[in-house]
Amino acid sequence: MELDDKTRYALEHTELVRAPRQELDTFGSSVIDYYVVTELVGNVSVVRDGKVIAERPKIVTPAYLVNVEGFSEQARRYMAMIARERPHESGIFYRYKNEPGGMSVVSEPIKQVISKLDSQVEAQRNRLSTIIKGVEELWDVSLLMFIYELTTRSVRTNMVELDRRGFLDMDADGVPHGAREYIEELFEHTARNLSRAPELVVELNRWGLFPEYQDRFFSLFRGR
Repeated sequence: MELDDKTRYALEHTELVRAPRQELDTFGSSVIDYYVVTELVGNVSVVRDGKVIAERPKIVTPAYLVNVEGFSEQARRYMAMIARERPHESGIFYRYKNEPGGMSVVSEPIKQVISKLDSQVEAQRNRLSTIIKGVEELWDVSLLMFIYELTTRSVRTNMVELDRRGFLDMDADGVPHGAREYIEELFEHTARNLSRAPELVVELNRWGLFPEYQDRFFSLFRGR
């Protein structure tokens, strides 16, 4: 897919001024505080802040991803092909949520604004804070570029840690042990709060495991 000129320009002129001091957590969610600084005109800069919440990386296989919503039909066909060729190849799937904060217009040159922000972030000692120099019209493209690069940096470490604990090992049904662990967590959450039941059903169906667990699932509702 060809990028349009504006998007290509935004990517070429995005600069990660301050990278996070740590990678994404393997066994929990990560909250990244971000500042995207852009130049409006001359010595006028715009600062946008917010949080990107990275959910705990989920262990998946191509067969699992075929059943995940949010992909285009072309992407689903591609995943179906991979699932036929390598149905039990483990990988990890990252899901993000952007929570925009505020926006401020500052009558200062962009280099000066970035320098002040860097000192502020340093004083806060948040190892997951980041400063991005972006392009005003497509500042969110600059943010997405950062998220992609952070994921790329984190994936190797996350995979190594999961493999070390045996979470990527497959059982006889071709389901990673880590996926079974996550299903057990969902059962525990649902036993305490039945509103989590739809989430559990979705996860079981994505792995094709609902028939195996259905008696245990329905037992959660007995006596309620």
